[in-house]
Amino acid sequence: MSNYDLEDSPRPKQRSSLNAWDLLSIVTLLVTLCVGGYFVAVFLAPNSAINPFSPNRALANQPPTPTITQIQLVPTWTITPINASETPTLLPTFTLEPSLTPVSLVTPSITPTPTKTPKAPFSATVTYIDSTIIHSEAGCNWQGVAGTIVDANNADMLGITIRLSGFYNTKSRNELTVSGIAPAYGKSGFEFFLSTVPISSEELLFIQLLDQAGLPLSDNIPLDTFNDCSKNLALVKFRKNP
Repeated sequence: MSNYDLEDSPRPKQRSSLNAWDLLSIVTLLVTLCVGGYFVAVFLAPNSAINPFSPNRALANQPPTPTITQIQLVPTWTITPINASETPTLLPTFTLEPSLTPVSLVTPSITPTPTKTPKAPFSATVTYIDSTIIHSEAGCNWQGVAGTIVDANNADMLGITIRLSGFYNTKSRNELTVSGIAPAYGKSGFEFFLSTVPISSEELLFIQLLDQAGLPLSDNIPLDTFNDCSKNLALVKFRKNP
């Protein structure tokens, strides 16, 4: 027999054993069955002791349900009828004695309506300026009244009489001049010299236009004076009213 002949002898069978994965699978299956059985039991008996969220426990923990109290209406007033049979007692009235009414046999006269004062033919505007505009050589040592006279179309009117009256520096003044003698103010210019020392006064001097008969052609215009070098010349412009 050859040395290489092999003997075919049967091998002994190895015994099977459970490993760790098999044990884990069995445990998982058992846990799943237990959980499933628990849910089935809770579903069939929800109020059992094994259910921590049973409906009975939930209702027991709820606050009490408020009770609606119906509002009571105020009782309506009942009108008490007045006894119509009672007649009120009237108080006595006093009769006034007739009084004498005076009667006038004279027909009252109608009070006449006062007529409006006629408007003067000329009106005036007064401004106060520095006299050095005209009398530059005098500086502030000059005070006076001057102006012009124009018609409704602003044309100069010559030969009209101007009167300056009143009081200046405790002395009375009543002077006359005519338009056109002081051309420095315009063709119809006029001028009244008052003093070399400007003083202040309020409505003590008046200026007015007169016609040839001495009748007024304008209102008596009041004038002020100032001891201010910028206002020591009273410039009056007369204009004929349309």
